[in-house]
Amino acid sequence: MMNRTQHLQEIDTAFSINPVCAILGPRQCGKSTLARMYAGTQQQIHEFDLEDPTDLARLESPKLALMGLDGLIIIDEIQRRPDLFPVIRVLVDKFKKRFLILGSVSRDLINQSSETLAGRISYIELTPFSFVETQEIKKLWVRGGFPLSYLAKDDKTSALWRKGYITTFLERDIPNLGINIPAETIRRFWMMLAHFHGNIFNASELGRSLGYSDTTIKRYLDILVGTFMIRRLNPWFENINKRQVKSPKIYFKDSGILHSLLGITDNESLMTNPKLGASWEGLAIEEVIRYHNANALDCYFWATHNNAELDLLILQNGKKIGFEFKYTDSPKITPSMQIAINDLKLDSLTVIIPGNYNFSLSNKISVQGLEAYLSNTLKAI
Repeated sequence: MMNRTQHLQEIDTAFSINPVCAILGPRQCGKSTLARMYAGTQQQIHEFDLEDPTDLARLESPKLALMGLDGLIIIDEIQRRPDLFPVIRVLVDKFKKRFLILGSVSRDLINQSSETLAGRISYIELTPFSFVETQEIKKLWVRGGFPLSYLAKDDKTSALWRKGYITTFLERDIPNLGINIPAETIRRFWMMLAHFHGNIFNASELGRSLGYSDTTIKRYLDILVGTFMIRRLNPWFENINKRQVKSPKIYFKDSGILHSLLGITDNESLMTNPKLGASWEGLAIEEVIRYHNANALDCYFWATHNNAELDLLILQNGKKIGFEFKYTDSPKITPSMQIAINDLKLDSLTVIIPGNYNFSLSNKISVQGLEAYLSNTLKAI
């Protein structure tokens, strides 16, 4: 079992602030396992899985069912019963109950949660495995971080698991959210997005290809963002006299899912795929954002119509931290980097490359290997 001590500490911290802790993340990323690990530290627990008909029956009268329970109450797949949130609020306020709730969609897609439990709930986003947890970047890159994919006995088994995951997600998980879209339509959209990975999202181009309006295409993207499949990296705007890109960039949050849609099954097929560089960039962006524990609302990219750009901008502790991601072993200072430093007034710019390196290109521009950066054990060369 993978050690997820940091996440257990986050749950403890959340409960020290609020009586309700919500662990949100994609299906099969380890939420239930983490909840069981945390439950092992508690004296008394009660578990409800809202995909289990028996547990659903137990909650036909939720207030009566939950009111008499002492200790920690765990409710899995909470998005299936958003009507429970008002009940949870009453039980928290009047009876001092504690709830650990798990959900497979973002809080924006869980009706009523933010409003009903405002001031009573803390949110933790659980991702699939990261490099910090696995310490094995090549395997993580090829297979992605979903536990059953990463821990599979071989690449073929991992690829088969991901293929089944995608089918289940499209045919069962999305309909279970009350979203009435044919599975084949979402599959075609998702496969087209794989070829936009790392690029500007163009709703009009996708709409023409699929025969749908811009509004429909943006709605489909919202669904995949809200179910933690896609990262929508919004553009940053600076008060400068330049035309700046206003559309978001999109990245698959899990490299293994991206590779499955691109037909990549192992390291050999990855190394010869045209999306090699874009795939690595997406992996590195996710890892850096996780490493900094950065809120999605504090992460941006920046670009002008004159080809100046910055792959990732993180706003943290009052600083502007810039990143460029290059799949190369010999990065150089580019005019775009200098423009980004000057126009955005960056506090630092780090060029992330594969490997375990650390050297400077200038006073404000450093180069660091991804593994070295994430492990914080830098090797000067």
